[in-house]
Amino acid sequence: MTSFQPRKPYTREELAQLYPEELELQLVQILLRHGERSPVSPRFQNTGLRPYWPYCNSARQMTSVIMATTDWSKWDSLKYRRRLETFGMDDGPVIASGPNGEFDAVCQPGELTDLGRETTLSLGQRLRYLYIDQLSFMPRLLASSDTIYLRSTPVPRALESVQQAFHGLYPPSTHTANFPAPTIITRTPADETLFPNDGNCRRFAHLSRAFAARAAQRWNETEDMKYLSKLFSPYMPHNAAVAVDSHPRLSGIMDTINSTDAHGPATKLPSIFYDSKARQIIDRIAVEEWFAGYSESVEYRKLGIGALMGDIVVRMGGSVERNGNDGVVEVGGVDGDLGHGRDGEREVRFAMSGCHDTTLAAALTSLGAFEKEMWPPFTSHIAFELFRQRAAARTTPSTAQPRTSANDEEVESRKKSQGWWASLFGSGSPKSVVNPLPEPAGIARKPIAELTAEQKASLKGYFVRIRYNDRVVQVPGCKAAGKHLDGDTSFCTLEAFKSIVDAYTPQNWKHECASTLDAPAFPPEPEPAGYA
Repeated sequence: MTSFQPRKPYTREELAQLYPEELELQLVQILLRHGERSPVSPRFQNTGLRPYWPYCNSARQMTSVIMATTDWSKWDSLKYRRRLETFGMDDGPVIASGPNGEFDAVCQPGELTDLGRETTLSLGQRLRYLYIDQLSFMPRLLASSDTIYLRSTPVPRALESVQQAFHGLYPPSTHTANFPAPTIITRTPADETLFPNDGNCRRFAHLSRAFAARAAQRWNETEDMKYLSKLFSPYMPHNAAVAVDSHPRLSGIMDTINSTDAHGPATKLPSIFYDSKARQIIDRIAVEEWFAGYSESVEYRKLGIGALMGDIVVRMGGSVERNGNDGVVEVGGVDGDLGHGRDGEREVRFAMSGCHDTTLAAALTSLGAFEKEMWPPFTSHIAFELFRQRAAARTTPSTAQPRTSANDEEVESRKKSQGWWASLFGSGSPKSVVNPLPEPAGIARKPIAELTAEQKASLKGYFVRIRYNDRVVQVPGCKAAGKHLDGDTSFCTLEAFKSIVDAYTPQNWKHECASTLDAPAFPPEPEPAGYA
């Protein structure tokens, strides 16, 4: 399946079952794959497929921030039209054109297309209907974005997709008059953990190559691969056989098939490429090549997706403790004021991150929740939902600071919870950094075994449920007695969920990425995912 086909909204009866009255929704974290895009590399031009696609109308109305004067406090915007230049027949410059000679709206390789913008906008609208219109979890009007955590990888299609989804969730008509610009958090490529970062994690690159080589060894000489070669070899360079590690790779062939299938007739491959049996074979092999490591190796899970899953659990713990580790210190306030003097609630309730297919499949596989699934379609999403049991009356742990007022004591508490980030970029006069990586406040990334009795007790009465493309998925380690809500194994206790994620959350991702480079890639015995 190329593009995600959304189901109809949940009925009242389905909502009653999915969101039982005994549980109160407290935090929602969405991972969303970007929408439809052009291929990341031009392939199969010998079929007549043009390398440049005319599906990016945003190129007609680009906007950049510019300095209006030498006064740094004054800025303006420059509106312009983008056209792409390429080599001509004699190596001279020519303007790239689409299949029918289009010069405008031409896409860069891997760029979010008009369709991709439409589907991610629609995703945001569906999320609004569920979490605002049906569940009344988020407010209808938005006065501040302090309750919302937005993040994206540095890849433009992911950033644009989360922007489109946020626009669908809260269109301008739902903003109050004084609504400030929302914060979207990004990282440099060297620090990025919102996708499996083999480009900046040497050990993970070694592991992923080893599992890819194993997939090639398993599949290259099979009848299934011979079937693919029979169909596609006439279009391969030098009529080469199709293989996991052919040129283009099997996953690259899948990329072009899926991208072309999602768009118009002017950018289609020959019909043989859309053979249903062939697509099932390609999908099955590609899923094994890219994601089997997450289901078999703790180290693979730890380096590939463990840091992100740790972030997700940290935000859950911060939501329980109300100490700022849910992300409020990153998104709240202006210029480091930590929300001081601002009205309303300053607690992150909704997080949305723009990412990739490899992110979604890695996250689910690491939890043992991707068995027999297909490659994630465009605009797929995962919802990690944290619930609190209404009957479980609880008090705020003594180590946490309440967020009911913005007094000086609270501001000082939040500064402490920011750790090294506040000491570098916080408000007030510069301070020397004694220890750039202090111990985190509260639960944070502390394993369950290291929590105090009070911290463990604070997790009681909280449950985690995962929906993938509007369908509930099951974490196998949550099925045991005492690890789920009575009568429903899909609601994992927060303690059990954290224990499972703790098992593959790295303590120092960069250090572990540079360690044990010569160690064997495969564990002596498979290490099943989804268990503590």
